[in-house]
Amino acid sequence: MLGLKLPTDPRWVNIVEKNIKEILIDHAFCEQKATSTAISLIVSFPEYSDLVEEMIALVKEEISHFKMVHDLILQNGWVLGRDRKDEYVSKLLQFFPKGGSRTTQLVHRLLYAALIEARSCERFRLLSEELEDKELAEFYRKLMVSEANHYTMFLGFARQYGDRNEVDEKWQALLDFEADIMKDLSKSETIHG
Repeated sequence: MLGLKLPTDPRWVNIVEKNIKEILIDHAFCEQKATSTAISLIVSFPEYSDLVEEMIALVKEEISHFKMVHDLILQNGWVLGRDRKDEYVSKLLQFFPKGGSRTTQLVHRLLYAALIEARSCERFRLLSEELEDKELAEFYRKLMVSEANHYTMFLGFARQYGDRNEVDEKWQALLDFEADIMKDLSKSETIHG
């Protein structure tokens, strides 16, 4: 369903299990960034009323996810700390050239967002199925469903605002590019890395 060309190595969960603190902290920052992305789309493209309405709802949902993850961090006696660079996203953002029409910029941002949500969904599924901590596994199962909905929403908007054939070609090329990125990742306790 997600269309990802290279699945995460299942051994990634073993890396995560050795340092739950790090995955939770990284996950919290991912939820912050998802909230910021939704706000940024509202600010940058206010003329797309249907997008704005969905992004308002998404901001509420993503910030509630951030709170849930932050609560888990605090319950364990940890602190969030400072944000770290997301190597996956940094590499992914190199795919599309800068510039272009407003519509092109919007479509590219929506495709990036769709892919990040798809990879998060796939990672959350792995965590929900493989974590030994059943409470944490159930937590990730619930979030996995949300991520799948976000992925389809962003991809749907990209197809709505752009030329469907062009968008689908770009999407497939982006999926190929992402698969190459993933070959060097899955070696750390981060949501995407």
